[in-house]
Amino acid sequence: MGVRLGPGWQSPAAMPRRWLAGLFAVSAIFASLVAIFSSDQVHQLWGAMAACGYGLAVAAVLGWRKRGVDLALGLSFCGALVLPLGWMAARALEQPEVAVVARSAWTLIHQGSPYAGAASLATTHNPNAYNPYLPVMTLFGLPRAVIGGGALTDPRVWFGLVFLLVFWLALRDGGARHPGRWAILIAASPVIAFELAVGGTDVPMVAFLCLGFALLWGAQGQACRPVLAGLALGVAAAMKATAWPAVAVAVALLAVRDGKRAVRAFILTVLAVMLVSIGPFLAHPRSLVDNTIKFPLGLASVTSQASSPLPGHVIADTGAFGHAVVVAALALAGLVFAASLIVRPPRSVPRAVALLAAAMTVMFVLAPSTRFGYFIYPATLAIWLVAVMAGRQQQEIPVTPGPDARPARSNTSLPTSPAARPAG
Repeated sequence: MGVRLGPGWQSPAAMPRRWLAGLFAVSAIFASLVAIFSSDQVHQLWGAMAACGYGLAVAAVLGWRKRGVDLALGLSFCGALVLPLGWMAARALEQPEVAVVARSAWTLIHQGSPYAGAASLATTHNPNAYNPYLPVMTLFGLPRAVIGGGALTDPRVWFGLVFLLVFWLALRDGGARHPGRWAILIAASPVIAFELAVGGTDVPMVAFLCLGFALLWGAQGQACRPVLAGLALGVAAAMKATAWPAVAVAVALLAVRDGKRAVRAFILTVLAVMLVSIGPFLAHPRSLVDNTIKFPLGLASVTSQASSPLPGHVIADTGAFGHAVVVAALALAGLVFAASLIVRPPRSVPRAVALLAAAMTVMFVLAPSTRFGYFIYPATLAIWLVAVMAGRQQQEIPVTPGPDARPARSNTSLPTSPAARPAG
C-alpha cells in the first residue's frame, strides 16, 4: 500500500509516551461514557471497571519512565478485560449471545444438532431461540454444557483465550515487532475488551481472519502456506457467515499473485473445513437455513435484537418496503464487491485487507439487523495491518551506524599470516 509508518508504530514500547497516554486517556473517556449513558447493566459494569484500569494505565505511562509502558499494558489488560470478564463470568452477567452459544452446545449433545428445529421456531416469539452462528462457534459452549456453570466454563473465557493465542500468531507470522505487547494492547483496548467482556462471539473469528492473511503474506512460492491460510479462514468461515467475504478476497489475491495451484489448494482446504463442520447438520437443511440465513437477514418470523441505529436498520424498520430496499441495497453492494475482485483484484495482502475492511464496513452499515459491535472486524483488521506493516518496514530499513559505533566484525574467514609475538 505505499504507506510508510513512522518508528512510533513499530511496537507499543516504541510509541512516544504522550501517544500511549493519550490512547489510554481516550479509552478511559469512552469507558466512562459507557458507564454513564448505557442503559445495559452489563455495559455499565464494564465501563466503570475499565475506566479505572485505563486511568491507572495513564498514570503508569506518565509516572514511571523505565517500566511504565509494560506496567500500563498490564493495568489496562487487567482493568478493562480480565477483572470485568472474570466478575461477570462468575455471576453469569452476560449478553444473550453467550447463552445462545452455550445452549447450542447443550442441544448438540442432547439432541444431535446445535439448531432448534423448524417446528419449534415456528411457534416461538423469542429471538434468542435462534442460533445464527455456524457449528464451530458451538465448540466454545461445550465446557458449560459438559461441566456446568461457572467462571471457567463461560464461553467468553474461551473466546478470549483463543483470541489471544491466534491473534498473537497472526502478529508474529505477519512480521510485527513485539507481538506479545501488541496482542495485550489490542485485547485491552475498547475495540476488543468491551466486546469480549459482555459478549464476544465476534472476537475469536476476527483473530482467525488476521491469521489467515498473515499466512497469505508469506504464501508466495511456499506450497504449504495456501493450505494453512485455508485452514485459518476455513475455521473463521465455519464460525459465522460474516467471514465469507474474506475467503473471496483471499481467492482473488491468490489467483492474481500465485496462480491456479495455490487457489486450488486454498479452496479445497476451506471447503474441507466447512464440510467437516457443517456437513453433519445438512440432513436438516431447513433448520440450518432458518437459523443461520433467514434470521440474520430479518426474513424469519422473529426479528433479531441487533438494532443499532445504522442506516440499514433504520430503513428496514420503516416497513416491508424499507426492508426490501435494504436487502436489495445489500445485494447490490455484494455484486459491486464481487465485480471489483474480478476487475481489479488485490495484488498484495495490505490491499486485500483494506478492501475487505471497506466491504465489511459497507455490509454492516446496510444490514437490516446490525449493531455497532460488528465494526470490530474492520477496526481489528486495520489495527493488525498497521502493526504488521510497521514491523515489516522496520526490517527493510538499513541501520546506519553512528559516529561512535565500532566497526562491524566480518564473519568471513580469510587466510591471514600469523601475527608476530611481541618481544619478551
